[in-house]
Parts: sequence; C-alpha cells; structure tokens
Amino acid sequence: MVIQQPSNQIKLTNVSLVRLKKGKKRFEIACYKNKVMEWRQGIETDLDNVLQIPNVFLNVSKGQTAPTSELQKAFGKDMSTDDIILEILRKGELQVGEKERTAQLERVHAEVISIVASKLVDPRTKRVYTPGMIEKALEMLSSQAHSNSSGEKDSKSGTGTPATGEGDEAKPLPPPPAATKQHMWTGVVATKSAKSQALDAMKALVAHQPIPITRARMKLRITCSTNVLKQAVKAPKKPAGAADEGEQKAHGTVKDKILSFVEQVESQDVVGSEWEVVGFVEPGAFKVLSDFIGSETKGQGKVEVLDMAVTHED
Repeated sequence: MVIQQPSNQIKLTNVSLVRLKKGKKRFEIACYKNKVMEWRQGIETDLDNVLQIPNVFLNVSKGQTAPTSELQKAFGKDMSTDDIILEILRKGELQVGEKERTAQLERVHAEVISIVASKLVDPRTKRVYTPGMIEKALEMLSSQAHSNSSGEKDSKSGTGTPATGEGDEAKPLPPPPAATKQHMWTGVVATKSAKSQALDAMKALVAHQPIPITRARMKLRITCSTNVLKQAVKAPKKPAGAADEGEQKAHGTVKDKILSFVEQVESQDVVGSEWEVVGFVEPGAFKVLSDFIGSETKGQGKVEVLDMAVTHED
C-alpha cells in the first residue's frame, strides 16, 4: 500500500541551512552538506548541486516558505528570488549539525598538524618531528594559554594570589613577555583556513619552544651579474626628524649583503659574467632578500627556490 503525503508538506532530510537576518526577519535556504563551502570557494558553480530546493524559507524544519511580501519588504522589490538566494548564500551563516561541526574541526586539525610537521625541524639534527609530537607540543601551548587566561581573570577579579614583598603591600605581577602576547596558541578552530592557523601554530612553537624546534630552511639559488657585486649598499634612510650625521655611509657591498642572508653556503661559483651561490635561507628572510636583489641589482639578479623546506627524514 502506498502512503500518500500531503502535497503541501515539504520534507527535507540530510540538510544544511544557511540563515540570514534581514530587517527583523530571519530567512533560510536548504542546501546539501559540504556544497555551500565549495560554492563559496568557487569549486562548485552549479546551484542545482548546492540547493535542495530553490525556495527561501522562514523556517525550513517546518516547511514554512517566505511570502513574497516579506521578501520584498526585506530585500527590496527589485530583487528576484534567485538574487535573494545568492545573497543568502554569500552572506548567510551556515548551520550544520554537531557531528558535521566535529568532523569539520577534525579535518582542519589534521591539516594544520600535517602542514606544521612538514615545515618545522629539530634545530640540532634538522630532522622533522612526527605529527604526534607536533600535536603534543601544541596541546602544551594550548593548555598554557588557557591557564594564563584563567590566571589573568582571577587577578582582575581579585581572587588570585598577588605577589607580595616586605610587609603586606602587594606588588603587581610582572607583565608577560612580548612573545607570549603575540604568539598565543589556543587550539584549532573551524572558522579559519588551515594554512593561516598552521602559520600561527608555527610562530607559537618557535616563540615558546615547548620542544627544540625551528623553521626548516629554504634552499635557494641566487644569481647576479658580477658588474654589480662590488657596488656599495647605502644604509637605509633615516626617518624624518632623526639627527643628521652627514652623508650616509656605505653598508658593505651587494655581494656581502646577499651572503648575509645565507645561513649556509652549499656552493659558490663565477661562470663568465655571472656569479651564482646556492645556500640555505631562513624562510622569514626570503621576501627581504628578494626585494633587496630586485631593487639593488636593477634586473641583473634573481632568486630561484630549489626547496621550500629542507629536512632530513629517517
């Protein structure tokens, strides 16, 4: 026997909602899981694969569609239903279930750990750490950050135990180091990209050193015309208002400056009228080095990346 459903009842399962509050009303659209993010990233372009049904709702779970009068009042009479759906897709807040949030957070967490593990090494052996060791080190920083945060709250509320000197007069606690403020790590979140969080995690690990750790060096090939190698490099200009000490002194040669960026030279040679050096550079110095070569050699020098992260693996 076939069970008939009321023709006006909309049943939506396996649904993710995108909600947008406009005026005093909240509007919803029903989408397929994971497709909204792909559409926002430009991976998915077919709206039929994103929307479960091309309608705007006041309440998806109750199947309550938004009246045309409400849509026109909130979005204006010039906007069609398709335009309203696109605006909700672009600006709305994606609602997902607890399981989906957990799964998404786990995916981002695994990606962050993978990126960090591939970019950091033991400074003594230049060997990479296992993802498990990176994860434990970040957990240590996260626990420390939450502990410090709780301590600051207790101190502000007066429930903490202040440091005291002679007598009963309390002395203020010393301010935390600058690195602690700038490179705090509190854990992975699902609202930021894995790459940006991996960069934050690397900065925190290098700043706090829960384990001996450093950024893996880049391997570069730098070439430059011999005509400019011996040219003097002027010291950087002083800011306005600084004391004038006469003509700026030379700051070494172009070759000296280039070699100052290279932590370890692997090879160095002159072939004809071109000088070439292959060596290892700290990633943070790469942009400064590239800008220097671009400005000082006037097109007669270049930097080539041979390896983004040089590591030794077991």
